[in-house]
Amino acid sequence: MGKGDKKSKKGKIWRGSYGVLRPSKKQKPVAVKKAEKAEAA
Repeated sequence: MGKGDKKSKKGKIWRGSYGVLRPSKKQKPVAVKKAEKAEAA
């Protein structure tokens, strides 16, 4: 569980790769947008 571990977050940062533990971009909260549309209707 260190730099050499492909599956850990530290390993992903060290290698410069992305995955489940280190997503490339943060996802926008979709549920918030749906709630706003429901209130307007």
